[in-house]
Amino acid sequence: MSIRIRSRHLIPALLACAVQAIPHPAALAQDPDATDRRFREAREQMVALIEARDVTDSATLAAMRAVPRHEFVPADLRDRAYADHPLPIGYGQTISQPYIVAFMTEVLDVDPGMKVLEVGTGSGYQSAVLAELDVDVLTIEIFEALATSARARLRRLAYDNVTVRHGDGHHGWENEAPFDRVIVTAAAGYIPPALTEQLRPGGRMVIPVGSVYGVQNLILVLKDEEGALRTQGLLPVRFVPMLEGLR
Repeated sequence: MSIRIRSRHLIPALLACAVQAIPHPAALAQDPDATDRRFREAREQMVALIEARDVTDSATLAAMRAVPRHEFVPADLRDRAYADHPLPIGYGQTISQPYIVAFMTEVLDVDPGMKVLEVGTGSGYQSAVLAELDVDVLTIEIFEALATSARARLRRLAYDNVTVRHGDGHHGWENEAPFDRVIVTAAAGYIPPALTEQLRPGGRMVIPVGSVYGVQNLILVLKDEEGALRTQGLLPVRFVPMLEGLR
């Protein structure tokens, strides 16, 4: 799979793109069919914007089209669920910008049946997108409250191929290793050794690296069949920090 490195100037990581306005949930509460229709229309527009920004993998686009993003944001923010920017989900955490979710999913380059480790469950949105690609997702969240709510949400939405664990992602998930793919959705100051050790030879990892106060770069880590690692910078990003110690 070829990787196109994005320019900071051509595609800013936090560019907010407008989508069709969604009425406030209270305004549509009496007409569930209209609500579902408007969310579907907004989701289609979101995917069209993502596709226009060079995410071209058909499976990734289908997954973004399938997952109801409004189910993964707080109720009072559902009218903004399909705009192309991050949203707060509590505890100082965010649900990532849709474009970044799609870009990272495309770069991860999964095949059905793979085992994928995700560090940073949040609300479970990235987990659901990966689950739509018919992989087994094992996801770790450092905030117990977020892990609990994400687990319930994913179960309610029938994402049975996702397993949520409350834990510190720096240590990975040793008793489930090795993993075909690893995706990290918080910015680390360094690439945690446990994650590269638990990556299967021939596997790949996508991780943002850098300070919350400085430049962060999205890094692709490739592990060859002999276990040697090489890295490739992809684009500048801004993520919440990867924390240590259970919360």
